[in-house]
Amino acid sequence: MPTRTARTAWNGTLQDGGGQTELTSSGLATFDVSFPKRAADDANGATSPEELIAAAHSSCYAMQLSALIGEAGGVPQSLEVTAVVGLGPDTVGFKLTGIALTVRGEVEGLDADGFAQAAQAAKETCPVSKALTGVEITLDAALV
Repeated sequence: MPTRTARTAWNGTLQDGGGQTELTSSGLATFDVSFPKRAADDANGATSPEELIAAAHSSCYAMQLSALIGEAGGVPQSLEVTAVVGLGPDTVGFKLTGIALTVRGEVEGLDADGFAQAAQAAKETCPVSKALTGVEITLDAALV
């Protein structure tokens, strides 16, 4: 499997500086980053490591769940996955305080219990979930 690369160029102090994070492998986007915007309720046009982790987790989880639904004999028609990543103080600096995954699915061939089992297994086996084992991950999964 290939590796992927992102790059951040930062200038200045934590409070007054800022940078740009580039999705280098794909070349799809470059995003502004800044600590004051990271810590604010309104990101005002900048992203954060937490938002990028949420994007990575929601997309990885959707792929894994799709695969597990297929293995269980179902056919996913649509999956909508949201990941909410919290940031809070730690003894030194900050830490991720938790990740809340929410998935709503339209699936043929699986009942609610089968979907719930696949959803839980996907939470435990998606590569991003595995990488984030030091963070509490909750799951709210339901068929629509």
